[in-house]
Amino acid sequence: MTTDQIILFSLFGLVFAFLLWGRFRYDLVAFTALMLGVVLGVVPVADAFSGFGHPATVVVALVLVVSAGLVRSGAVFLITRTLVDASRGLGAHIALMGGIGAVLSAFMNNVAALALLMPVDIQTARKAGRVPGLSLMPLSFATILGGMATLIGTPPNIIIASIRAEAVGEPFAMFDFAPVGGIAAIAGLIFVALIGWRLIPTRGDDQEHTEALAQYIAELTVPEESPHIGKRLAELDETAEKTDVAILGLIRDGKRRYGRAANTILRAGDALVLEAVPEALDEFRTALNLDFSDSRRQEVLKAAGDGLEVIEVVATEHSRITGKTSQAIGLAWRQSTVLMGISRQGKRITKQVRKTEVEAGDILLLMVPRQRGPDVTEWLSCLPLAERGLSVTANEKVWLAIGLFAAAVIAASVGLLYLPIALGLVVVGYVLTKILPIAEIYDHIEWPVVVLLGSMIPLGAALESSGGTELIAGSLITLTNGLPAWAILTVLMVVTMTLSDVLNNTATTIVAAPVGIQMANTLGVSPDPFLMAVAVAASAAFLTPIGHKNNTLILGPGGYRFGDYWRMGLPLEVLIVAVSIPSILVFWPM
Repeated sequence: MTTDQIILFSLFGLVFAFLLWGRFRYDLVAFTALMLGVVLGVVPVADAFSGFGHPATVVVALVLVVSAGLVRSGAVFLITRTLVDASRGLGAHIALMGGIGAVLSAFMNNVAALALLMPVDIQTARKAGRVPGLSLMPLSFATILGGMATLIGTPPNIIIASIRAEAVGEPFAMFDFAPVGGIAAIAGLIFVALIGWRLIPTRGDDQEHTEALAQYIAELTVPEESPHIGKRLAELDETAEKTDVAILGLIRDGKRRYGRAANTILRAGDALVLEAVPEALDEFRTALNLDFSDSRRQEVLKAAGDGLEVIEVVATEHSRITGKTSQAIGLAWRQSTVLMGISRQGKRITKQVRKTEVEAGDILLLMVPRQRGPDVTEWLSCLPLAERGLSVTANEKVWLAIGLFAAAVIAASVGLLYLPIALGLVVVGYVLTKILPIAEIYDHIEWPVVVLLGSMIPLGAALESSGGTELIAGSLITLTNGLPAWAILTVLMVVTMTLSDVLNNTATTIVAAPVGIQMANTLGVSPDPFLMAVAVAASAAFLTPIGHKNNTLILGPGGYRFGDYWRMGLPLEVLIVAVSIPSILVFWPM
């Protein structure tokens, strides 16, 4: 290996190691690696920021904005409100929601598709009296599968198309992915709807589990002049039992008293650590005339007026509060909002709620001024768990939004317009027709993904120009020497799929696609089947909650554990490989 190759392999190794560690966000890791690559001389200074103007980066950003426009127009809920019925059986519900999710994610960002449908699915589950976890994982997998079918359905496809343009002079078109990705998606959806959901582990009967999902760790404070001052903590047990609240302990002077501390004499300012559903918490607070954790937050709520409501939201990887506490972001004084509780499935909250760092997938119980729920949810960049938290524009703009988007898709598909230009015109149209307020455009772009793409593309180009991808491809070809074409494609898919299960699928694609092209060049065959194999495999991340953002988003609301995903995900990944390889060889022969 050359010095440049050693440096680049080391940089990629560090990137993968830090991404697996998860201590630092992936955009910071990638950008740091890019800067080191420039300083160490393996990335030319002139190319350092070329990735930020790369077509793949631009298309990903535009797709997110267009998705937001479809949301705000009410286009998606026009479909779901018409088709979704809580009286359907679970299998039929999963098939219908999965089909809707797959179709939507084929034409909009699959994370956005899940964000739209997840509140609908949870609400339907509650009306039907069943566990949300039985349908949320199938929905997540369906939205991932649907993105495989079109160019704009998922970032890996966009990246693959751009890399093909550089390799052979022409990108993949809008529906070039459909013969392989579409067949894989249909096969996956059939499996999920008929068999897959039955593999999801259930813990206890449906009613018990449904209640467990709504349990929050929360705090209520003993106010000044409370009649309970001087009583023992155990004297509150009768009220707690009546209201179905579990008293877990006590916090005094900022320090947690472990265990029940049942004989502790209550003082003003003591915080009771409780576990309960939202309704029970409110009933317990009212019965004992307790405050919301501390006087400062109580004053904020009083200043907000009498109109208050409780909402539930789920924190995402990019939420303002993720990795921080409610105190750190000034939730109380900035938004007149109180964090009442945190639901973190499978984990016990040991700190004070307001001092607990929120993690992606946590469900947050918030008390907000009435009618401010959508604004607070958007400010936090969280996802609502109730339909009331969604913001849409006037219904008369639904068909206008759909029409503009459909025109752009058709124009790009027949070659009238370059895809980034077509999507750019849709964004302009959405702004001019006031479907999407201009002030919100940049809020909907997922900037960490843009930075990740902009940073990894120059590093990937440097690895290719240094001969690094040729070296990796040579190793894989040596490993598969003498094997038939289908076996070589299978090895490439399995390696790519394994990486995508633990790493960001964008980073995986940027590394794996050039390797696939180099393997094709070494074998003297067309690169297209190898690029298709990478595209499908990079999207098929079903084994863990960290492999794809959609899987992370359902972790808390679905009440899942880390090890629950592989039960349905492993046979699904095997099925995807088994279906995709023949499809690739038929539609994209070597």
